Amino acid sequence: MYYEDVFRELNSKKVRYLIVGGVAVVLHGVVRLTVDLDIFVDFSKKNIENFALCMKNLGYKPKLPVKIEELQDSEKRKMWIEEKGAKVFSFFHLTKHEEHLDIFIYEPIPFKDAYRKRKIVVAKDIEIPIISIDDLIKMKEIASREQDLADISALKDLMEIVKNEEERI
Repeated sequence: MYYEDVFRELNSKKVRYLIVGGVAVVLHGVVRLTVDLDIFVDFSKKNIENFALCMKNLGYKPKLPVKIEELQDSEKRKMWIEEKGAKVFSFFHLTKHEEHLDIFIYEPIPFKDAYRKRKIVVAKDIEIPIISIDDLIKMKEIASREQDLADISALKDLMEIVKNEEERI
């Protein structure tokens, strides 16, 4: 699995996170190509410390010339959003060059609510927490890029298929 090490490490450190973006679309059952991994995390102090430790342990480095510890500073995150227009903090892997990871630096929707409604997908004995379809659609509506709009359409089609199948049973 492409990001197996990431999921295992985050789970081992008990990081509260949700997979969002294209990978979440795929894990919900829509067939589409995606390259990076988008993660939504709880920004409580201990959780973000553990997340930063995981990234270091796994060999991920920030794309920007900043220290990973700066991610823990809410004032820095606020400044990146307001002054740089940033929405995510991007990481790259030192040896697995195809692996890119983005973490949201703000809450497009309340993390606590989204985490409560999460879906757990098990792959290769790894529990992967993914955002619910409804919350994924909300996040994609907020972003409203061309790919997000296509994802929303595909997710709604999937929901309709599931609903029709349940009614048939």
